[in-house]
Amino acid sequence: MKNTFGLILLCVVVAACSDQEPLKWYKGNLHTHTYWSDGDEFPEMVLDWYKTNGYDFVALSDHNTLATDEKWKVIARSPLYEESFKKYLEKFGAEWVTYKTDTGRTQVKLKTFSEYKSKMESNDFLIIPSEEITNYVAGKIPVHVNATNVQNFIAPPNAPTVLETMQQSIDAVLKQRQETGVPMIPHINHPNFGWAITVDDMIALRGERFFEVHNGHPLVHNYGDSARMGTEAMWDKINIAYTNRNQPLMYGLATDDSHNYHQFGAAFANAGRGWIMVQAEKLDAVSLIAAMEAGKFYASTGVSLKRISFDNGQLKIEVEPQEGVTYKIEFIGVAGNGTDSQVLNAVEGTTASFEVTPDLLFVRARVTSSKIQPNPFMEGDLERAWTQPVSLRK
Repeated sequence: MKNTFGLILLCVVVAACSDQEPLKWYKGNLHTHTYWSDGDEFPEMVLDWYKTNGYDFVALSDHNTLATDEKWKVIARSPLYEESFKKYLEKFGAEWVTYKTDTGRTQVKLKTFSEYKSKMESNDFLIIPSEEITNYVAGKIPVHVNATNVQNFIAPPNAPTVLETMQQSIDAVLKQRQETGVPMIPHINHPNFGWAITVDDMIALRGERFFEVHNGHPLVHNYGDSARMGTEAMWDKINIAYTNRNQPLMYGLATDDSHNYHQFGAAFANAGRGWIMVQAEKLDAVSLIAAMEAGKFYASTGVSLKRISFDNGQLKIEVEPQEGVTYKIEFIGVAGNGTDSQVLNAVEGTTASFEVTPDLLFVRARVTSSKIQPNPFMEGDLERAWTQPVSLRK
């Protein structure tokens, strides 16, 4: 049977969906880096930033590691990073921080996943184990796949092509999920980073449900260029192909891919540029993944949605407005046997609805505000949100 996500998707007004307790919205980032790989901050400090800034869950997805072994970080000989270490020591104390000085250089023992999880996690802040499975095909083409809620280290595959590398990484995550019985998901990171992954590569995948439609790193080419499509256009091309071959729809994530926590601006990979809002029963990895796989989430760079519902063919959107900000709600989809997506309707305001009919392959909503992002992926970017595609196709 063809994917019928649209028949079961998102209902903020839960009474229309079930008699259970109302679901809650949880804010999170699934792509984040620390000193365990190529980030420039201690994991506890990174987690503290997200916790302080209103996030409910975070996955520290360092490259090809689960942060379980012993690692010492030599602090760069720079006032910026030496001061950063002092702040870390002041915040967490000498009883927590293990460090030594050798030939005038400070070396700090990084806390492992189990250590920083026990220190930083709380009833209202969840830390999800994650790994960015990182490959460079032919030694230079970057192919990165995140594994969220991974339980055991997954070695990067040694495959000759981009497609095989992605597929083997996906298969490894799904195999571990089956063997452990623990819900976990792969997602494709920043396909336009290094112009590595084509839309044809994405279309050829099997078993993948998620990819980054928005990534906050300055080098990932979210918007494409004159010769190559951006990730949002890629998203629709993927779902045209998936729908036509009875494959479940691909869902879009927004992530930070944060690396830089001391220098700010469009040239740096800063925190707070993209996140997902998941509507789940409770704040644990099992519930969040179940909700995501049901499409009960949206991606955002600043816009908050008060209501998303899909009932009896009506896709309804309501924005949580900010004072002095205006909004444009666009319904984007593909009609009949179309090969390209188009804006099917656009509404200026904070509420809108659209009738999804069986002749449409899928429909999704994009909400754009008049507010400029304070620390954007690209200068001048407006705050946005993207809902997941829905369909009545059987």
